[in-house]
Amino acid sequence: MMSIKDFQNRYDPNKVGVTTNNVFGLPFTLAEAALVFIPVPWDVTTSNFAGTSKGPENILKNSYQIDLFAPAATDAWKHGMAFEEIDPQLVEKNRNLRREAEAYIRFLEEGGDVDKDNNMTLKLNQINKGCESLAKETKEKALSYLNQKKIPFLVGGDHSISSGLIGALAEDNEFGVLQIDAHADLRSNYMGFTHSHASVMHRALKTKSVQKIIQVGIREICPEEQDVINQHPNKIHTYFDHMLHRDLYRGVNWETICNQIAEKLPEKVYITFDVDGLQPSCCPGTGTPVPGGLSYNQAVFLIEKVMQSNKHIIGADLVETGPSTLDGIVSSRLLFQIASMMIQSNKNR
Repeated sequence: MMSIKDFQNRYDPNKVGVTTNNVFGLPFTLAEAALVFIPVPWDVTTSNFAGTSKGPENILKNSYQIDLFAPAATDAWKHGMAFEEIDPQLVEKNRNLRREAEAYIRFLEEGGDVDKDNNMTLKLNQINKGCESLAKETKEKALSYLNQKKIPFLVGGDHSISSGLIGALAEDNEFGVLQIDAHADLRSNYMGFTHSHASVMHRALKTKSVQKIIQVGIREICPEEQDVINQHPNKIHTYFDHMLHRDLYRGVNWETICNQIAEKLPEKVYITFDVDGLQPSCCPGTGTPVPGGLSYNQAVFLIEKVMQSNKHIIGADLVETGPSTLDGIVSSRLLFQIASMMIQSNKNR
């Protein structure tokens, strides 16, 4: 692996981002990087706007324009970040299954009964089989990087992809999940999909190694999810968006709120960042935008406070980035800031 000294002799961060290099214009290979981005171009179960399967490509494309400055972790990138190649076979698999899912979702929205339609039952089984296969493949890939002592970071794609990395980390860790999101994602399933973007936190809740789920920015929730939150007061703590802003309007400062959130997390933390947790103007192409939400700076500051509270950030994902240019601009910056803080968090561990 290239030493930081060798790297500094070989690379000038002040010059133009070279698109033949890896993410952010950095010259690291996967073998040399301390942190690896795993792109998952997947939006099979998306229930509103499709297109988040293009998120990884959009983020990578926009990453070359970034200046390498992370205020909370200024030199972390020198330890290496690299982005896996996007698998064209996975892109094609997603395209085919998404076509089947759109027909199935349309059938449900028109009042169809799956139990009375063999064709739709077959479609549902095919979709679930494909999603379960993806979760297994993602878990195995993540485990391979963890075995190499690398920090894994999923780039999506819809929120369902998180289950694979959470499952991999759960084999050898107990940890809490910091979820930035507009939605609770606590349904037991949604539309019959076993790996739905709307049920990913329900799967995390059922994972024995997940000690806590701290949800921030939630502002759209169904009665089933509220019941789940009420039934698990020791494992789920939800900072609803309207309550956060109520406190801010009453004079509580954001740093105080962030410190409270950090205190509730155990030592090891997984960050799952759905960009619809931000204000819709930040990422307008996300799959399920909702009014309200965090500003970009509020979100980055929250993660900074988690890092500064001496938490060990063992993995992360950034999901639901849409295909618009603004989505790519904002998400690529988020990716760099979070990844820098993750590397900083893992130094000297």
